[in-house]
Amino acid sequence: MSLSPLAKLLCEQGILSQEQLRYALRVQEKLGESRSLVQVLKELGYLNDETLRQALRAKPHALPLGELLVELGALKRRELEAALKLQAEPENAGKRLGEILVERHFLPEAKLVQVLADQLGFPIEDLEFAKLDRSLLRKVTPEWCQKHRAIPVRIQDGKVIVAFQDPLNQAGRLEAAQVFGDIAPAIVARRALEAAIAAFEASLKLVNKPSVEDEATAVRLVNELILKALEANVSDIHIEPMRQGLRVRFRQDGVLHVHRDLPLELLTPISARLKVLCKADITERRRHQGGGFVFEDQRSGNTCDVRVSFFVTVFGEKIVLRLLARKAELLDIRDIGMAPKILERFQEEALDIPSGVILITGPTGSGKTTTLYACVQYLNNPEHSIITAEDPVEYVIDGIGQCSINPRINLTFEETLKHMVRQDPDVIILGEVRDRFSAETAIQAALTGHKVLTTFHTEDSIGGLLRLMNMEIETFLISSTVVSVLAQRLLRRVCPHCAESYRPTPHELGRMGLKSSDLAGAEFRQGQGCSQCHYSGYRGRIGVHELLVLNEPVKEAILAKKTSSEIRRISVETSGLITLLEDGIAKAAQGLTTPHEILRCLPRLGKPRPVKEILRLVGTLEG
Repeated sequence: MSLSPLAKLLCEQGILSQEQLRYALRVQEKLGESRSLVQVLKELGYLNDETLRQALRAKPHALPLGELLVELGALKRRELEAALKLQAEPENAGKRLGEILVERHFLPEAKLVQVLADQLGFPIEDLEFAKLDRSLLRKVTPEWCQKHRAIPVRIQDGKVIVAFQDPLNQAGRLEAAQVFGDIAPAIVARRALEAAIAAFEASLKLVNKPSVEDEATAVRLVNELILKALEANVSDIHIEPMRQGLRVRFRQDGVLHVHRDLPLELLTPISARLKVLCKADITERRRHQGGGFVFEDQRSGNTCDVRVSFFVTVFGEKIVLRLLARKAELLDIRDIGMAPKILERFQEEALDIPSGVILITGPTGSGKTTTLYACVQYLNNPEHSIITAEDPVEYVIDGIGQCSINPRINLTFEETLKHMVRQDPDVIILGEVRDRFSAETAIQAALTGHKVLTTFHTEDSIGGLLRLMNMEIETFLISSTVVSVLAQRLLRRVCPHCAESYRPTPHELGRMGLKSSDLAGAEFRQGQGCSQCHYSGYRGRIGVHELLVLNEPVKEAILAKKTSSEIRRISVETSGLITLLEDGIAKAAQGLTTPHEILRCLPRLGKPRPVKEILRLVGTLEG
């Protein structure tokens, strides 16, 4: 059997014995492509990160980069072959393999930089523009840095540390040596280098800029950020001051990604611009503030409600913008991703019941409001009088009475709730149960024959009942008024354009509480990354739901104040409860999401049933 270059290197340096290597190769052969040789060696205890790092730095050019990445498990063999084919194309002439891998999203840049540092023996510089030596920066220009893909960092032990994107670039190193004298090359990620050069350039412009231009820059930046976010279907923009500069992150499909870095000097004009739009106090920087405004896209004519929060931190005001695009159409109850049998039960045993409380629970950003409005759409007909109390109204619907809370004019939640029942409603919608007062109001309205729909912040459906108990609502009132509790989450959906079959690893199965024998009927998929999903492997999101219908055994368990685990067991056995974890597994088994998303987002409060049984229970498998 021919040995890989890395295996030879480890044996030559005495890190591995021939017997250990043979055993590791036998284990790897049994595991297939799911484990690289390095991963197997680490799991067997034959190798650790530090020993591997020392071995690579002892002979930094012993292994080609691509082969090393495959050996480390950072890249699949087929991905390396695809990248080498791309490198051979005429339009990529002169590009290094590392550039191709990052540009085509085969590999995160941070991982590539770490491997290059280990392979080439150069230290990694994590650039912080605020910490760069200004006396060194005065010797060069942003254009010089851009040309040589390098930037001076500091003086250390009599040498100037210069961070290079490619420290093997001899021309760049010679130029740096001519400017600074004795240099010590370091390696830096492309994104970090570009952010530092951009901050360098912006800081030079800001030195002599009059305040009017600062304001114009802030107006342009704020508009650009919101437009970019709307194009990418982003829900939140985070503008975060840090020691080294200003970081901008976008929350897309529920996950935060770095969008760009800006110089810290731009925080004040950006904050001032947003406070003007929000009608907040522009002079106050020591206290938290909030507000909102309507943003209009001049190109499309579409408008977006923007809520802004200013939070004072040690480095300045952290600003978060929540974007609420005004949609012309709301989702139908059948389009929120609910499994067939769960949807059928929710309609028949909750929405169609004439009175009682329906709770929709989940953390912030789990899609509760979307589901709530889908329920309103389902109930909205000439036979029903529907009235709402929301903070604020997010979707305007014809035919119902919607009230937006405004404490500034004493239109408080408490005041509104008192008047709602006098409006002769059939259905009452409360944007959120916040405290004991709103919970009691919902309960009392249900006792008088109204149907009440509201949202709640709890981990799962059982948690919704327990939180009502913790608010000191009598258990007999909860059991007699609460009809159902719907818990939900949003998981990222596998991109349909680059999805491939996938088999979960034993580790993933173990964390989900499954065994290989439980996977009958499952067809897992994961996205490989393409231009359609911005190389994330995911495109859009899908709902996962847990519906608890309060039958007699569950009501008796509440009255007896049983524990959450006991109520959950009774619900599973008698009311057909399918847990969030099980519905997530059902979605993953249909190739709609991935085990990674399940483990990232869903509570694991018990052992799930086998996949085939779950699919039958949710209605996607007959029999």
